[in-house]
Amino acid sequence: MNKLQIYCVTNKEVKFLENSTYNLAWVGNQNVPKNYLRCDNKKNIFFKEKYYSELTFHYWYWKNLLNSEKNDWVGFCQKRRFWIKPHIEIDNINKDNINDYLITQPLDDWYEYESIICKPIKISKVKKMKMIKRGWRNLIKDPLILFDEKKRNIVLHFDMHHGYGNLDLAIEEIEKQDRSEFKKFVYEQSYFNPHIMFISKANIADKWFNTLFPWLERCEKKFGFEKLKGYDTQRLYAYLAERYLSFWFKKYTKTKEENWIQLDNH
Repeated sequence: MNKLQIYCVTNKEVKFLENSTYNLAWVGNQNVPKNYLRCDNKKNIFFKEKYYSELTFHYWYWKNLLNSEKNDWVGFCQKRRFWIKPHIEIDNINKDNINDYLITQPLDDWYEYESIICKPIKISKVKKMKMIKRGWRNLIKDPLILFDEKKRNIVLHFDMHHGYGNLDLAIEEIEKQDRSEFKKFVYEQSYFNPHIMFISKANIADKWFNTLFPWLERCEKKFGFEKLKGYDTQRLYAYLAERYLSFWFKKYTKTKEENWIQLDNH
């Protein structure tokens, strides 16, 4: 059985994981805790952390640790969001027992797959008042959005939460072989696989990073950093990566969706 290395990216100490097999990766501006990997040395983009979030570590890992020739699995999670074994009642999980439920090694059926992504979240259940308040420009273009859930797609969700028109502008910078398909995807789908979390073979991770980071660098020339502020747009590059991940892994790999938990909700 191939090995699995999971990296939990965090800007706060995750004490309940410190005795687990997970590798803890620090992206905070505070002093790096003992035994946490740091990503502000060697080849890095740590100065972009405010805008790239956990991708700051992903980049560091790609440039400094990833061995694309190994056939092992590598995966990423976040400080509050973790991979959970199948068929588990998530409501029973908390910080005291989560180590009993974490995915820490490849599951038996993974031999059929090249990658693992989070089970999706559905985004079509939006309160009408919220759509009027935050999505009014979308409603002017298509008033039926207010009444037809099928029209409440990834683009609407992104426009409402991360800047109107930003996703469309970013798609213009995607490589030609993906551009039209990704645009079709975000205009037709009302769900996506969240949190920039994935597990894959090392060579797949390398291909993903080789596609993702050049695209985001091209987007930087369009959006910059200075105007990105607050929850909506400060981490714009991470939000773009999150939507693209759902499309890219499904197009280029044989992927499976696995359980995950947001622990601060339990």
